[in-house]
Amino acid sequence: MTSQCDTRLLLGTLVQAVPDGPGGKPVLAVTDRGGVLIRDGLIEAVGSAATLRAHAPEGTPLHDYGSRLILPGFIDAHVHLPQTDIIGSHGEGLLTWLERYAFPAECAFRDPAVAQEVSGFFLDELLRNGTTTAVVLGSVHPHSADAVFREAARRGLRLVAGKLLMDRNCPDVLLEEAETGLERTRELIQRWHGVGRLQYAITPRFAPTSTKAQLTGIAALADAFPDVYVHSHLAESRTELDWVRQVYPSQTSYLDVYQHHGLLRPRSLFAHCVHLQQGERETMAASGAAAVFCPTSNLFLGSGLFDHAASRTAGMRIGLGTDVGAGTSFSMLRTASEAYKVSALLGQALSPAELLYLMTRGGAEALDLDDRIGTLAAGMEADCVVLDPEATPLSARRAARCDSVEELLFTTLILGDDRHVAAVYAGGRCQHERA
Repeated sequence: MTSQCDTRLLLGTLVQAVPDGPGGKPVLAVTDRGGVLIRDGLIEAVGSAATLRAHAPEGTPLHDYGSRLILPGFIDAHVHLPQTDIIGSHGEGLLTWLERYAFPAECAFRDPAVAQEVSGFFLDELLRNGTTTAVVLGSVHPHSADAVFREAARRGLRLVAGKLLMDRNCPDVLLEEAETGLERTRELIQRWHGVGRLQYAITPRFAPTSTKAQLTGIAALADAFPDVYVHSHLAESRTELDWVRQVYPSQTSYLDVYQHHGLLRPRSLFAHCVHLQQGERETMAASGAAAVFCPTSNLFLGSGLFDHAASRTAGMRIGLGTDVGAGTSFSMLRTASEAYKVSALLGQALSPAELLYLMTRGGAEALDLDDRIGTLAAGMEADCVVLDPEATPLSARRAARCDSVEELLFTTLILGDDRHVAAVYAGGRCQHERA
């Protein structure tokens, strides 16, 4: 029998983004004075506060958040663990930034104590910002993956993570022989994949740092473990595209490098996808691979503007990622705000529902986990974020002038940050509560 401590009832204004019919644009579903009944880490029921209070087991702990917004937990579909301590470093472009900041930060992860300490801070920062699921790149060191998996398990987070694979075009201390990296990856998969809420991603950094032998080996390993992920980068900047042409002269495009080596497949996640042609978007959509929109890093490094409308038209799955440390915030609220601005520059301003969809159900679809996370519904994992639209004097003043929940959500997405995250539930447990 379930103990009382495994059951709880959250009350507030329920807000989520759902498709308006099969393949339709996202719309908001709002339940004023609603509730989420949680039992054993899953959502048991969603509905009106009055109904759920009447039917909840006697003694169920009640968390009444008044008129605050209860949303599905945020999904950060692309973020770098070792780059936590270089966020906000002066950029000058992707490849220069990698050489000057990213590679040295990853070298520091040779020390297991560094990997362990940064992992704890990194995951606490994600939680503080409302993120309950993250897709994480580690360093080439296997203990970087071990550390972040251990810490995620302690916090009840859903985590997809992996060690980097690089066998060329990086500092010598980060180089691995292709077979060595693949064998270490296999061991990590066997150790962590499917343990609780943890899943593994085979993680080549990007095509220029992998030989053909490594990419071919990654495809074979993904065939051997078909429910693991492949996580990498694609078409982030024009200088990167030029480099890929030099490294893979026989392939017709950056996308073709991955397709030729068997990595364009379901459960493949490619960050950025800024510089794709429409035919490439359609190819990617047909493969089942997903793109991750990383607006703050694309703006920070001057890489380009992700075309959300063209990607949606092609049928691509799209998640949203902070891409820390080139990304400038752990906050998915700040990231959504920048996604709005990027799309506005392309003449396609996203609606509040579309922004929320990217942060929640869209990310779940990109991860092929929309049957478990991304929405507030019976049977789903109990990941919830409680937002306080009145967390600052300015946002409180603006909230007082909102005429609808849609307007209130939008102003919170545009003005919000970690201060607006009042509480975070991961796997049914409160893992962060603002003082």
